[in-house]
Amino acid sequence: MAKKETTKSLGDEMYARCHDLFPICRSITGNGVRETLKYLKKILSDINIHEVPSGTKAFDWNVPNEWNINDAYVADESGNRIIDFKKNNLHIVGYSEPVDNILTLEELQKHLYSLPDQPDAIPYITSYYERRWGFCLSENQRKQLKQQKYRVKIDSTLEPGHLTYGEIILPGKSEREILLSTYICHPSMANNELSGPVVTLALAQWLSSLSKRKYTYRIVFVPETIGSIVYLSRHLEKMKKNTVAGYVITCIGDNRSYSYLASRGGNTLSDRVARHVLSYHDSNYKSYSYLERGSDERQFCSAGINLPVCSIMRTKYGCYPEYHTSLDDMSFISPDGLEGGYQVIKKCLQVLEANEVYKMKVNCEPQLGKRGLFPTIGTKKTTKNICDMMNFIAYADGSNDLLSIAEKTNVYAGDLIPVIKKLKNTDLV
Repeated sequence: MAKKETTKSLGDEMYARCHDLFPICRSITGNGVRETLKYLKKILSDINIHEVPSGTKAFDWNVPNEWNINDAYVADESGNRIIDFKKNNLHIVGYSEPVDNILTLEELQKHLYSLPDQPDAIPYITSYYERRWGFCLSENQRKQLKQQKYRVKIDSTLEPGHLTYGEIILPGKSEREILLSTYICHPSMANNELSGPVVTLALAQWLSSLSKRKYTYRIVFVPETIGSIVYLSRHLEKMKKNTVAGYVITCIGDNRSYSYLASRGGNTLSDRVARHVLSYHDSNYKSYSYLERGSDERQFCSAGINLPVCSIMRTKYGCYPEYHTSLDDMSFISPDGLEGGYQVIKKCLQVLEANEVYKMKVNCEPQLGKRGLFPTIGTKKTTKNICDMMNFIAYADGSNDLLSIAEKTNVYAGDLIPVIKKLKNTDLV
């Protein structure tokens, strides 16, 4: 019997992309970011890659010098690399300046970082805006260090260069925009780093395939914090004028939970859609206030910016023990986790596309039978469909948008989209 061919699921494709990107050492600047963006651009050529020179002013910030690293290690007196960047890029403190020195154990300890409460994990540590150097290692490994001299070598550069980001603009019927933002600045961590870009890329592919889009989509792949600040400094006027909704996409590849973090105002269209979709997708999702923010919603919602942006995640950053450690590896995410994250944001975008204020064109209850909208045989399913249609009609009075009608009638807004299509096709709404 011939072996049956199997089609790779979207979740499998996204997981494979995470696997490809996992070894790259990324930071807020440098060749790791460029390599990541070039990989994504090979999949979706719509991505435009931009370079912003070091020293460029962006609001209260300046683009820092560019950091690149070739190698880093700590070797014992026998020349054995006991801490080796090439084995795990989390071993180096991000933005470590170059060093080549011989140190005692006491001198070396001042530059080491570990987690006593997680003795098997390598922590993720950075020092972007103050020059220093350091190494990260597990607590168990640190305890094994002996009294001897150690060779410390960091082959890195920290000099004027560029900050790099990616951008996709997908025009819609309207100039009004929906923002999708994700970050590309962490080294080898799967959920905290790679789940966001690969899910965002898959969403961009889906949006690109649509024959019609009501909204224009602004999709950005930026280094966290400084990248979003730089991006806003370049596009603020247009974004403030046109942005109707937006989502930060991060930590979206695990299987543990779904999470929502509110915008600063807490009741924007983005918030309303996120809460509605999540309540039907996973009624046990966890809700967080803006006071618990920690990613680029800080910038998009900040005073003076105040865009309608919130965050949808699986397990929220900082709320799982593997966060910012080597334990956030490829085993922490899964194809199912990635695809679940993709589906919930896709549903949000579908609801946003359909969300309008609707008004019936006829007075009183319309005669549905003569338009072929009323079944001649009643079943449980047809009864539910007709009930949803009649309830939609009852509230489509020109004062309620789709979300309001869905909430009033206790129906998932996505289930009302086919109803709206039927009513539009018969010129009733």
